[in-house]
Amino acid sequence: MRTLRIAATALIVCTALVACGGQDAGTGPTTAPTPTGASPVTELPTPDPTGPVPPPSDPVDPTAPVSPPPAGKTRGVPTSPPVTGEMTLTGRVEAGVEPGCLLLDGYLLLGGPRDVLTSGASVTVTGRPNPSLMTTCQQGTPFQVATAKRA
Repeated sequence: MRTLRIAATALIVCTALVACGGQDAGTGPTTAPTPTGASPVTELPTPDPTGPVPPPSDPVDPTAPVSPPPAGKTRGVPTSPPVTGEMTLTGRVEAGVEPGCLLLDGYLLLGGPRDVLTSGASVTVTGRPNPSLMTTCQQGTPFQVATAKRA
């Protein structure tokens, strides 16, 4: 009997809540004022078709067509073609920010004898840059070491 009373009370409370929630049905959505007292924005303003239209070459117009940068330039910074042939680098090996990563003149040294290629060593290495190779070292252009010797 006690269970029946609890179930009946719960049913009455749920019915009352549903009835209260549906009182404004059919009158459209209601919006509560924000803490500042203003109603929240529910629609974006439409642009004025009679207003000024920026020319297509305007850099702030996100719909303007994009033309490729002139040869040798990227956003005003001159670039050189990537070097992919064999190169020789000479200098002092530096430790990278990640463990086990070694750098020489902005190149990330990959492979080669690790007894020669140690942080702080002055070396001469030959090999090929491989800028398309992805590594976990997060710095330097990958450089596949073919030979390495202390300088």
